[in-house]
Amino acid sequence: MKYRYLGKTGIQVSELSFGSWVTFHNQADVKSAMEMMSAAYEVGVNFFDNAQVYAGGMSETVMGAALKELKWDRGSYLVSTKFYWGIHEGVNRKNTLNRKFLIEGIAGSLERMQLDYVDLIYCHRPDKTTPIEETVWAMHNIIEWGQALYWGTSEWAASEIVEAIQIAERHHLHKPVVEQPQYNLFNRERLEGDYVRFYRDYRYGTTTWSPLASGLLTGKYQNGIPADSRGGLKGYQWLHPYLTKAENLAKVAALEPVAKELGCSLAQLGIAWCLKNPFVSTVITGASRVSQVHENMKAAEFVDALTPEVMDKIDGIFGVKKEEEE
Repeated sequence: MKYRYLGKTGIQVSELSFGSWVTFHNQADVKSAMEMMSAAYEVGVNFFDNAQVYAGGMSETVMGAALKELKWDRGSYLVSTKFYWGIHEGVNRKNTLNRKFLIEGIAGSLERMQLDYVDLIYCHRPDKTTPIEETVWAMHNIIEWGQALYWGTSEWAASEIVEAIQIAERHHLHKPVVEQPQYNLFNRERLEGDYVRFYRDYRYGTTTWSPLASGLLTGKYQNGIPADSRGGLKGYQWLHPYLTKAENLAKVAALEPVAKELGCSLAQLGIAWCLKNPFVSTVITGASRVSQVHENMKAAEFVDALTPEVMDKIDGIFGVKKEEEE
């Protein structure tokens, strides 16, 4: 396993990490979570991603129980969680980044995860109503109280992140250091567009999510939606149009010969492609069984095989033109 610095910080994250979205509690109990986390940890994964809203808080509960049973040395791994949507109904309890919500949120997450602190906390989405200054102060305080070590953003616009950084610098507060954007062959505009100059100028870290586009890039949806897949889960019907769109399936089919030529699976190709981007600190992978973890962890072996010619071929499949051609 190789490690990359998380942006401008001194902390290093494994280039491949493991996330609990969708799977923990919904598809994996504590025993299964332990098995998958162990499979990742044994090959060098040191970053495990979570969020308050995942499975209504139960994802944090499952991960916390797994970590307690695994008894790993606390300094050997990093854990994250994220706040915005909330898990309770009522005013000030959902869809916000106000001070009350954030301070109560971290307390609840630490209790569910049975941890004294988490390494990273994110603002899971931007809040268009709470002043960014209020959010920055709350995140700073959480770090000062030792409940988290670093904080970042997820799916924020570059302008919003810059504003947060400038507020923190003005008041000598802990600045956000990392963004968690979606990044895969179907969703690349933000990371390869608006963010490029921002990442270069600020050396902001990235922990990218959904490298396989909710499983679409594995090829499992080429003949419909398997019952045991993410798309087959109750409550995820909103994914069906995306997972069954003929244009998307055609691109995945065209990608299969490229993977075969490289000697890797479609999943490994999709993850390796994400790792090829130098602005990516770590790629968050997901799995519902141990065999998927083993397969995903081997993706790093194929990064060097992605030559400029192969990357151009992939761009052609997804209709991406080089700047000089536009």
